[in-house]
Amino acid sequence: MIVKTLPPSSRPIQEDSRNGTNSRGELDVIDVVPENGTPSLVVRSPRLLAAQQLRTTAQPEILYDPVGIAAHYQNRKMQVLRRIFAVLGPALSFAFGLWSDSKRGIVVKNDRRRATQLRVLLTQLGPAYIKIGQALSTRPDLVPPVYLEELTKLQDQLPPFPNELAYQFIKEELGAPPEEVYAELSAQPIAAASLGQVYKGKLKTGEEVAVKVQRPDLREGITIDLYILRNLAAWVQKKVKRVRSDLVGILDELGDRIFEEMDYIHEGENAERFFQLYGHMKDVYVPKIYWEYTNRRVLTMEWINGTKLTQTEEISAQGIDARYLIEVGVQCSLRQLLEHGFFHADPHPGNLLATTDGKLAYLDFGMMSEIKPPQRYGLIEAIVHVVNRDFEGLAKDYVKLDFLSPETDLTPIIPAFARVFADAQGASVAELNIKSITDELSALMYEYPFRVPPYYALIIRSLVTLEGIAIYIDPNFKVLSEAYPYVSKRLLTDPAPQLRASLQDLLFKDGRFRWNRLENLLKNARNSQDYDFNLVLNQGIEFLASERGAFIRDKLVDESVNGLDALGKNVLHNFTYLLRERVGLTAVNETPAATVEQQQTLEHIKRILGILRETRGFDPVQLAPQIAQLLVNSDVQRLGQQIANRFTQKAVARLIRQLLTAY
Repeated sequence: MIVKTLPPSSRPIQEDSRNGTNSRGELDVIDVVPENGTPSLVVRSPRLLAAQQLRTTAQPEILYDPVGIAAHYQNRKMQVLRRIFAVLGPALSFAFGLWSDSKRGIVVKNDRRRATQLRVLLTQLGPAYIKIGQALSTRPDLVPPVYLEELTKLQDQLPPFPNELAYQFIKEELGAPPEEVYAELSAQPIAAASLGQVYKGKLKTGEEVAVKVQRPDLREGITIDLYILRNLAAWVQKKVKRVRSDLVGILDELGDRIFEEMDYIHEGENAERFFQLYGHMKDVYVPKIYWEYTNRRVLTMEWINGTKLTQTEEISAQGIDARYLIEVGVQCSLRQLLEHGFFHADPHPGNLLATTDGKLAYLDFGMMSEIKPPQRYGLIEAIVHVVNRDFEGLAKDYVKLDFLSPETDLTPIIPAFARVFADAQGASVAELNIKSITDELSALMYEYPFRVPPYYALIIRSLVTLEGIAIYIDPNFKVLSEAYPYVSKRLLTDPAPQLRASLQDLLFKDGRFRWNRLENLLKNARNSQDYDFNLVLNQGIEFLASERGAFIRDKLVDESVNGLDALGKNVLHNFTYLLRERVGLTAVNETPAATVEQQQTLEHIKRILGILRETRGFDPVQLAPQIAQLLVNSDVQRLGQQIANRFTQKAVARLIRQLLTAY
């Protein structure tokens, strides 16, 4: 056996959704629950229950098992050697051709003939190599335009396999021939990708559907390639000392995802979970899965009329803004990676469509992955430390994220981080792009004892792929610039201790409150799609009144007192000036105005009030009842008493000082 099996019912169903209402009217139970301090909705879908029932009657689930695969090929050395030579022969021939062309003065990067050869070569080598080509097809900053155009065809324009085989699989998986299952089915596949091909069909109930059928002999072809690549990775990891990353672990992570992708029941479950978590987001669309017409090798999903995001002219002709849809994709990706942890690991242009009504539709949920909460919070903390130029904190983040072992000496790494992010000095890190940062960090990883944890590879694949599409649409698009409003919102609203600590690090330096950072946070956060002013107000007061918020509370009270003191000084200064200069009472001493530092604090407070007034959700009419409720809140009263006491103490101290100096 080359794979191990588990009973289909052994995998628990996932229902940790935050989704709201379903426009298709298919959610039967909605419960309000607190998660991260934010009211959220848990939605249970009868379609997901149908998937659970399907698993109990389907064939056992097939999982990636590197040990079983190794045992299988241990006694099949000739088969492995034939595959190695089958890959090496064409690859070396292509490489020699490029070298020969360059020697003859041919500009290889503009040679369409060679670009076509590369696409054909990857196609012939099989699904594992097609996946590599798909990843390259999203990187206009790495791949010349001629090659990019050819590699893009690997997304859904691969050679199809015969209809007879596809119809046979439909009959085997669904229990009836296609003509009995579907009212209509296209005569030929309308798209063919690395793992399957898609037909357009219509159910007997009238719904238009996409019918995905898996390629024949798929598992055997992918398995032998994974076995060879895994052995190569183990050899490199052992022999090349400069490579400290877990290459075998990274490859096993990829193997897990590919084997999951070959199970269409699993893909359907992923689609349902993705819909529950992100389907409520503005202008995000997730197609419906028809479970009664789905099994291991056949998937029936709602047909989406749409255009690839990279077909910008066609999208513009429909009056749709492709750049806006990329912004939607970035916001959705942020919630995938940093909020729920369940993310689409293969967002290439073939899987992202602009619908006719201007929404972003996600397709192909075979390759998904998850990030655990510690890694999610660690990524946000790392972003904060980069923005804050706190490279010591950033080095510690890399330890938390498993890039560095706990015993690593961070002393030489901290200035190295400062050099990597030197371009960000004096400007927000949002001006950089992910590619530039990962390139710089990659160079750094050769110099110091970094290791790349397996979970990180798919995160970078997802982000870099999305950024590649964004750059194709708009060369000036900055993914990190779009990300920072969301990060700001999370810092202001998420009560998690890790993020509260990050907020404290961001707002204070050497014990001094940095008003400009708070201004920046509030400005950025209000640009986040789901920023809730009332939520920020309520959670902020609740946090400040709690024991966890003691440090920030004490500092804010001091700053508020300084602001009130400055305001009082200015009022008194203006009044005494009026008496002396306008009324002529020269006996009255002119009271000094607020100091420069106090005046700056007052200006910051004024600007922050202005930002709050301009924030979406700020409504004085609705705010009045809230303020009335807040005034009777014991926490708010305690805060008010602290401010009043400090202000009174300061006023009394000033009065005593003035009396003493007078005599």
